[in-house]
Amino acid sequence: MKLHRSYTSEELRYLTLLSRTYPTVRAAGTEIVNLQAILNLPKGCEHFISDIHGEHEAFLHILNSCSGVVRERIDLLFADSIPEEERRQLATLVYYPKEKLELLKPEIPDLDAWYDITLHRLIALARLTSERYSRSKVRKALPEDYAYIMEELLYTDGEDADKRDYFENIISTIIEIGQAPDFIAAVCELIKWAAVDQLHLVGDIFDRGPRADIVMDSLLKHHSVDIQWGNHDVLWMGAASGSRTLVATVLANSIHYNNLEVLETGYGISLRPLSVFANEAYKHHDVSRFAVKLMDDEAGSVSEKDRLLSARMYKAITVILFKLEGQKILRHPEYGMDDRLLLEKIDYENKCISIGGVTYPLEDTDFPTVDPRDPYALTPEENAVIDQLTASFRHSEKLQRHVRFLYSRGGIYKICNGNLLFHGCIPMDETGSFLSFRLDGVERSGKAFLDFCDVAARQAYYYKNGTRERMLGMDFLWFLWAGRNSPIFGRDRMTTFERRLIADKSAWAEPKNAYYKLYEDPEICDKILREFGLEGPHCHIINGHVPVKARKGESPIKGGGKLIVIDGGFCKAYQPTSGIAGYTLIYNSRSLRIVAHQPFVGRERAIRENYDISSTTNLFERMESRQKIGETDIGEEIRKRIADLRLLLDAYRDGAVKEDH
Repeated sequence: MKLHRSYTSEELRYLTLLSRTYPTVRAAGTEIVNLQAILNLPKGCEHFISDIHGEHEAFLHILNSCSGVVRERIDLLFADSIPEEERRQLATLVYYPKEKLELLKPEIPDLDAWYDITLHRLIALARLTSERYSRSKVRKALPEDYAYIMEELLYTDGEDADKRDYFENIISTIIEIGQAPDFIAAVCELIKWAAVDQLHLVGDIFDRGPRADIVMDSLLKHHSVDIQWGNHDVLWMGAASGSRTLVATVLANSIHYNNLEVLETGYGISLRPLSVFANEAYKHHDVSRFAVKLMDDEAGSVSEKDRLLSARMYKAITVILFKLEGQKILRHPEYGMDDRLLLEKIDYENKCISIGGVTYPLEDTDFPTVDPRDPYALTPEENAVIDQLTASFRHSEKLQRHVRFLYSRGGIYKICNGNLLFHGCIPMDETGSFLSFRLDGVERSGKAFLDFCDVAARQAYYYKNGTRERMLGMDFLWFLWAGRNSPIFGRDRMTTFERRLIADKSAWAEPKNAYYKLYEDPEICDKILREFGLEGPHCHIINGHVPVKARKGESPIKGGGKLIVIDGGFCKAYQPTSGIAGYTLIYNSRSLRIVAHQPFVGRERAIRENYDISSTTNLFERMESRQKIGETDIGEEIRKRIADLRLLLDAYRDGAVKEDH
């Protein structure tokens, strides 16, 4: 006879809670069978994207197309039966169902017949893309209004003679009652959902491009997304938290790149306080070094008056920024950035400055609000302006919603299925040793330092306003943005001062951390992976931040295949340097492949003319056998769940927990 085991009070408390979900032996046993079956399904597809920089149209197209996965599935099903142009049209319909349908309707002579053909094709495509998932998981993803009908169509064999009439009758009824357009859109959304199981955003959603807020809105709707914070994300997180320094930085960046739409239209932040102040304070002063950057298609539409106002605003906020950064450096000597206290080094008489032992002429020393005796003190007017602007950031409901999402779904790094994801770098010295940082009175390096960064970044948002912890957190977010060898900045210094005021470009250099040379070495990559508990042939570092210069022949694959850089230049401002318009990474049950994308023609033209982003795929690692969910992190969690349920079964059989029939 088997003796009953004993249970600790903690075990009984947990098992009693678990029994509320699985109140009988049968319920617990059924769930064990379901979970065990899931372990043998193919691993879901992971989609990695980095450095979007507000380019919402290109991002949404790549998201909709799943970096070409949807088109591949269409070709797999229909290459031998549908002409190329029809396959292109079908792909566009999946990407933009409502918009494409509106364009097509007036052109189709027999709309009902077209609906019939299209629905058959889309259901076949949905069946193919969802076959790797359990029926239960697919059911949960179906829209409530059409869940029953879609499930019947997905799991009814239309080739079976006994079921064919049933299948066809469902489709004909959908068309007859005028539900075809809505139903087509619903099936298209299911196809896109099923094509990618998990989306990884490896940093830098914000800045440069026009509408980061639209990108964020789409991420809020995504079924499974995680975010590794980039330096530009941390910048906006700090601004939303109430850091005046980072508010000034966001404004300076946005004005410099003439990217005000995201502020004014996206987040409802008025720049009027800054424009009024700048027009008064800098009306009779030189602002020639602060002309904003305009893309070729913008130059003709911006008047000289608007350019002058933008330059005044840019200079006004930049001077405020230099002062606030100086205050922060003085407040935190542990950051080791005293050499960046530059306002106090200006020689106004000789119009020059000494930096690192080199004297440079200054192109502009006309700073009416700077007191050389106390250069980092804001004037009362500057104080009032930055306070008003900071309040606008803190009171923008949409921005706060987006930043809460960044905190809840994001972090400095992520370990997922053997891969280490982070935006910038693991700070190292030239010998390959992890750099040590003494912060909060403790020396930290490698993983311990990144863990500290993650916790400190959260203090800025979650601690009560006005507390010492919140202030330290906001200051640390600035360190992450621009601090020496910060893990998400990865450079020795940020030379905004030099770029604005010194003509000699040798002063503009921003030396990269040694990591960016050392990561070509497989042994260094293995060392980093081991630091985070990863080891094995299919473990990788997935990195963003520094654009890959594909134009010059640089490869995104580093360290003998151990590290992949997926910043290829989503941002139009970076594309002349990179030569392409971004890399993405696809990791499915069979392989790892990197996809290089060419510039996007624009959403309107893509919908109208069935244009897709031209992409080149490099399959650089194939699995020895098809990976199953049981081999993933989710599989490990499922096994733990099964173990708990087996323990619950034992408790039921032992009478330690009573069934609730």
